[in-house]
Amino acid sequence: MILEASDQTAGSWPRYYDSLTLFSPARYSSLPTMPFGGDPDRYPRRDEVTAYLLRYAEHLDADIRTRSRVTAVRTDGEDFVLDLEDGSRLGARAVVTATGGFGRPHRPALPGPGAFTGTLLHVSQYRNPTPYTGQRVVVVGAGNSAVQVAAELARVARVSLASRTPVRFFPQRPLGRDLHFWLTLTGLDTAPLGRLQRRPATMAVIDDGRYRTALAAGRPERRPMFTAVDGPAVTWADNTTEKVDTIILATGYQPDLNFLAPLAALDQTGRPLHRDGASLAHPRLAHVGLEWQRSLSSASLRGVGRDARRAARRIARELRSR
Repeated sequence: MILEASDQTAGSWPRYYDSLTLFSPARYSSLPTMPFGGDPDRYPRRDEVTAYLLRYAEHLDADIRTRSRVTAVRTDGEDFVLDLEDGSRLGARAVVTATGGFGRPHRPALPGPGAFTGTLLHVSQYRNPTPYTGQRVVVVGAGNSAVQVAAELARVARVSLASRTPVRFFPQRPLGRDLHFWLTLTGLDTAPLGRLQRRPATMAVIDDGRYRTALAAGRPERRPMFTAVDGPAVTWADNTTEKVDTIILATGYQPDLNFLAPLAALDQTGRPLHRDGASLAHPRLAHVGLEWQRSLSSASLRGVGRDARRAARRIARELRSR
């Protein structure tokens, strides 16, 4: 049984910003047994990924229940009881969390003596640049989403990209071949590095040249992180103050796994206690889709299938032994 909190089997993809495009070509963006289809060298957009996930779900031999948000998982002897948001309960011999690492937007506190009185949102709430036309906008962050959204907004607004560290770039097609070709060729894409990389590192922005050029031209401009917020204004590191209409936090996400709290399966930050996806709290609890769960590609369409097979084999062995 698959329990999906939303009303369709496409995960978070329908809610991402309109222009979001995969970094990996279609040939490297498939789940097991079903190729993405179309030109294998194209970079699929958000709506293509959503449609692909819906097609994939149609071919699964599983009981899929949408609008079924789990609020708590508890033990019942060796088994589990799942509490759902609608008040119902389900029993299970094993549980796999597949909510990924992007369910809970990270919203750090803004510096300064007061609250920001303009529009403050996380990048998860951003859809397209139209509502921000003519505004003064600050995008906070130095990762892929921050740079992409800031560059898109800079076409219609005056935009600053504020970050504590400079933006680092990595070419999307080194030596004329897509990055994922080289990751696959070298084995880095599947190498079991998760135990070494316990927390996601700050990744370089994958760029085909557009974003480096945009920042070099000041569209958007990159500035050190502002030091204070007070009312409608921000104070920059050089002590200048200016009014800002909108601040967009492109500050990442955290796993949305609070429903596992009754199992004592999370650390103090809300991240699961696991080894390569195998829970350290219960032998029949597993995880898939977490960043750096086991490898660089664990949280991606191309890599989650490998971790899913490991989880399935482990749970099957555990069930047979009981």
